[in-house]
Amino acid sequence: MDVLKSCKYFSSIILPVAEGWLPIWQLTVASAAVFNAVQNYATLKLTQRLYARTPHLVNPLQARAFGTWTMTSAVIRAYAAYHIHEKTIYDICIISYLIAFSHFTSELLIFKTAKLNGPVTSPLIVASVSMVWMILQYDFYLSKA
Repeated sequence: MDVLKSCKYFSSIILPVAEGWLPIWQLTVASAAVFNAVQNYATLKLTQRLYARTPHLVNPLQARAFGTWTMTSAVIRAYAAYHIHEKTIYDICIISYLIAFSHFTSELLIFKTAKLNGPVTSPLIVASVSMVWMILQYDFYLSKA
């Protein structure tokens, strides 16, 4: 029974307390982004898979800049997970997904540096699903502010 109480206490500290799944989703996406940011500083391999049509253009400077942007988006989304009822952070979070979606779409369709494969499909799906979900739940979360 003590283990159950410990798990419950631990989860109450870590998990967002707002109702619904959106805050937990934001925290999950933020956690994945932290991993992604760190790997951008550690190796070029995963970033080269993302820009699969032009992997030779991926260099340490570009990867670190991409890692910094990714860490910034992780902070925004983690903050949104715990402050989901604040309009400003909610709006900034939606905009961060719009920026990510625009970036990956432009790399795929305009600049043609990416291929439609797993590494580019995943952020496109996460960004689009997250934007739509946040827009659909806008009144639900912000009416409680």
